[in-house]
Amino acid sequence: MLKANRKPKAASARRGRRPGSGARAEKAAARREAILAAALDEFSARGFAAARLDDMAKRAGVAKGTIYLHFRDKEALFQEIVRSLMGPFVGTLEGVFKADIPLRTIADQVVELFVREVFGTRRKDIIRLIITEGPRFPKLAEFYYREVLSRVFSGARERLRRAVDRGEISHDSLVRFPQLIAAPGMVAIIWSGLFDRFEPLDVRELLRAHMNILFGERKTA
Repeated sequence: MLKANRKPKAASARRGRRPGSGARAEKAAARREAILAAALDEFSARGFAAARLDDMAKRAGVAKGTIYLHFRDKEALFQEIVRSLMGPFVGTLEGVFKADIPLRTIADQVVELFVREVFGTRRKDIIRLIITEGPRFPKLAEFYYREVLSRVFSGARERLRRAVDRGEISHDSLVRFPQLIAAPGMVAIIWSGLFDRFEPLDVRELLRAHMNILFGERKTA
């Protein structure tokens, strides 16, 4: 009998959690996600400086103290928004750049990823925040550069160097300035916030036109 009683305890110890701990972990994760979503809403509406933790807590339906259980301060909260939302997208891009497929196919995939995973999601709001708040809060811009841009440009440069070596492109301008590839995406985000109600922009077609200019018209069967 004692042996039988010990067995579940040993199994529980191996799993490293007590009964009910899974439900508590799920609730904590849900609160964390609610805080991040509320924080992005507040940052987007008020900017970094004016956004208040009290308002984030109210929007998330938690006590203000609950935010401090998960995040040290407002800057740490903003950084986690960038890390949790942009990190998976950056990882996907890095995988695309490493794929052994034609450069033009990669360019087409990047267009679709940007339209679907950035422009059509809250990631667009993060980029807007960096554009507007980065000059006033250089630490935020530095964090975004380190976590997002440096990784994206590193992967793009590596693939573009291979493209030069293989003769897929005839010069190294894009290796030196990968910002040229990203430029229309930034234009689309800025345009959508300022002028889209006057002249709606077809973002997918804009990016495809840009890729045609950089790499030539896509060949169709």
